[in-house]
Amino acid sequence: MKSINFDYQHSLIEQHELNEIKAQVEIAHEALHNKTGPGSDYTGWVDYPQNYNHKELERLKKAAKEINSNSEILVVIGIGGSYLGARAIIDIFNHSFYNLLPNHKRKAVSIFYAGNNISGSYLRDLIELLEEKEFSLNVISKSGTTTEPAIAFRILKRILEDKYGIEEARKRIYVTTDSQSGALLKLAKNEGYETFSIPDDIGGRYSVLTPVGLLPIAAAGIDIDQLLEGGKSAMEEYNNKNLNENKCYQYAALRNILYRKGKDIEILVNYEPAWRFFAEWWKQLFGESEGKDKKGIFPVAVDFSTDLHSLGQIIQDGKENKFETIIQIQEQNRDVEIIDDPEDNDGLNFISGKTLNYINKMAFKGTLLAHKDGNVPNLVIEIPELNEYYLGKLIYFFEKACGISGYLLGVNPFNQPGVEAYKRNMFALLGKPGFEELQSQLKNRLE
Repeated sequence: MKSINFDYQHSLIEQHELNEIKAQVEIAHEALHNKTGPGSDYTGWVDYPQNYNHKELERLKKAAKEINSNSEILVVIGIGGSYLGARAIIDIFNHSFYNLLPNHKRKAVSIFYAGNNISGSYLRDLIELLEEKEFSLNVISKSGTTTEPAIAFRILKRILEDKYGIEEARKRIYVTTDSQSGALLKLAKNEGYETFSIPDDIGGRYSVLTPVGLLPIAAAGIDIDQLLEGGKSAMEEYNNKNLNENKCYQYAALRNILYRKGKDIEILVNYEPAWRFFAEWWKQLFGESEGKDKKGIFPVAVDFSTDLHSLGQIIQDGKENKFETIIQIQEQNRDVEIIDDPEDNDGLNFISGKTLNYINKMAFKGTLLAHKDGNVPNLVIEIPELNEYYLGKLIYFFEKACGISGYLLGVNPFNQPGVEAYKRNMFALLGKPGFEELQSQLKNRLE
């Protein structure tokens, strides 16, 4: 198997700058692998592709088959790391209009998502869709009390029970939660739901290669064995503290060099619409890991060439505080050829016979050079082909780079203290018992 290629020749960084950060990278490597760095209790993802529970994986595959045997739709209930990774992978490997295909053209159940927002319109529309469909639920939450998924599960659980009866509904609910405690685990035990474990030492944004992501991915007909095999290959390849040899660490180091030069916005660029939710997963991974102690590179994402027509101007000629990381696929598996038009009214006969993927590559190369000319550093990550093995490898590449990058930045990349503030305010404004004093303070501030 080939390696992921990392090209930084357009980064506007000199080799001596990488050499000067080598010692810091080695310290970060030791801190991560020896579990001496901040947040080490949540670094189980480092060796998970090798140490996962094989029996649980087989049980998970069996559950995925059961879902496909009795359901047309699987509703995945979760927010943040509880659904983004799975959705990213499912979108990348499935047909662009997968959920609209007739059943005989789909290889597995349709996947829909709930509990990732508090929109009444969205949930009402989903409920209407489910009325005439056979469906199952996979609720994913470590505690079971996270507001968005807890609301969605409460409502959809009742609809499932009304449709099938309590006993049959129990067979259609799959719970991924903490293995030891929590409200959701307690409910699952009381009701007899099949459960899968969120590892105690892995946080949500690093959990896509665990049952958190693997159950919905398997239900969608995607090869999770190869996904884990790719993760294992990356685990072995990137367990090397030598910066000259470790492409994953080169990416982490370059991000920090650019940050120290004032480049505090990183733009993840893709040229395929199916990669939109991969970018959403990536944004959470880096944003939640690095954005603390008044530090951090702000992660944003664009879909090219679409966003070149809206954001290309500001990227190229705007404030010089940005750099781009571009994901490229060497070999695509689907394509369309440009036909010849005798009239040539649009003046495009010069590309007749060429494919859209070829033209897309030229758009990438042209944009790369233009943005470099605009003093926007570019980093290019290329996977050899689009399959589960290489995507598993890419996921681990970014997870490992994020851990190392966080340590280089001087933060704990495995906690997220800042996300609790909005929850406290929301609970107070909703009148949750115990929040009366805060409620009064907030109301005065809003008047």
